[in-house]
Amino acid sequence: MAIQVLEQFSQTLRPKAWTRFFSSSCSNHDSQSLVTNVVTILINHRSKSRWSNLRSACPNGIDPHEFSQITLHLKNKPQLALRFFLWTKSKSLCHHNLASYASIVHLLARARLSSHAYHLIRTALRVSDQTDDLNCRFASPSLNLFETLVKTYRDSGSAPFVFDLLIKACLDSRKVDPSIEIVRMLLSRGISPKVSTLNSLITGVCRSRGVDAGYAIYREFFRLDEEKNEISRRGCGLRVTPNVHTYNELMLCCYQDGLVERMEELWHEMRSNCKPNAYSYSVLMAIFCEEGRMGYAEKLWEEMKNEKMEPDVVSYNTIIGGFCKIGDVVRAEEFFREMELASVEATASTYEHLVKGYFSVGDVDAAVLVYEDMSRRDLRPDASTLDMMVRLLCDKGRVQEALEFVRRAVSKFDLIPREKTYEVLIKGLCFEGRMEEALKLQAEMVGKGFQPKSEVYGAFVDGYIRQGNEEMTRALRKEMLQNGIQS
Repeated sequence: MAIQVLEQFSQTLRPKAWTRFFSSSCSNHDSQSLVTNVVTILINHRSKSRWSNLRSACPNGIDPHEFSQITLHLKNKPQLALRFFLWTKSKSLCHHNLASYASIVHLLARARLSSHAYHLIRTALRVSDQTDDLNCRFASPSLNLFETLVKTYRDSGSAPFVFDLLIKACLDSRKVDPSIEIVRMLLSRGISPKVSTLNSLITGVCRSRGVDAGYAIYREFFRLDEEKNEISRRGCGLRVTPNVHTYNELMLCCYQDGLVERMEELWHEMRSNCKPNAYSYSVLMAIFCEEGRMGYAEKLWEEMKNEKMEPDVVSYNTIIGGFCKIGDVVRAEEFFREMELASVEATASTYEHLVKGYFSVGDVDAAVLVYEDMSRRDLRPDASTLDMMVRLLCDKGRVQEALEFVRRAVSKFDLIPREKTYEVLIKGLCFEGRMEEALKLQAEMVGKGFQPKSEVYGAFVDGYIRQGNEEMTRALRKEMLQNGIQS
């Protein structure tokens, strides 16, 4: 049904065949006179007197059709037209509808003022969604605006990317279905949105409906299942081809969903259609690193280097993280040193991978050195990394050092420790008999919204037993029973 909308408007979306929307002359003489007066004031009057004279010229306001007519006369003055539009809104002089919004959007698109055009499209969608316009034929504001933009395209002398802006606005509002229908209507007449727009839509479908749905849309929009001669026979114009970013987005979605086989299929499909970039290699390496298949990851790394591609920070972080995951910190450090020699600046993720690697092999001193280097560079650690450092230090009996790590992280990075971090520290303090400090930390823990559990009560009970404090031991056990906490 949606495709019929465009077919009844035009034989093609090319400007020479668009159906005219505005009549060449207005049947209402008074209305035409108003349009002429307003245009004259806008163009010829100084800015100080312009707006007061406009108010006098249209004491009863203007209707949307008159606004569109005025806009047509301001094609070469887009900033002035935009100010006039905003003025009519601020003074409530025009009850704008989709047609008047379309006229100003086209004008801004024609002038390549993309951000302004995009903002007004978003506003038009929102306003249309809140009103009951009898002239609108669809329940979807997005399709109604598309229909209006199609009708007004030729007379406005607009630019094709106005439809890309509309699709982007729909996607940013999470309106995936209308975006798909708009693209289908455009493609049915031999007009394709930009590849970047199609890529964004495919990604949106993957995230909202799954990779299978996104992959199907990818094949449909790029017409991968159609024969070239069939496309030519139907007159559907040149077929837009997917680029490296298309495949990168699809591969990333496959990686996030754990679809390894589909991801490798896309890799081979990409190799036959375009050249992978460093990010492409990183995404495929990530799945190998995730599965501990570091031999395959290294082969990809060498292939990337042979293709004269310089690894970026994502590539380095991926392979460093992979080696750290399998406990080969020595190899990870080699790539880290190579990263520094290549003047690729490390990120917090780089250091966190190394901390996790040293944590996995129990090398507390090396982990501390990496963590402190990270802190000196003002790279904010993740709460999970801080938790690992605390556990590692406390396991080695270095509770005070762990406590200082937490205090510095809270002070310097405004980091909120995890519940497990508090529990490990309280256990360590209680084991060392530092009960007052443990109580203060437990109060801080409660202040952060974490309620003490059996592990924390158990640590306090054991600590007071070692001190021979039977009174506190009995009181804590009684409190545990009252709170229904099992020892």
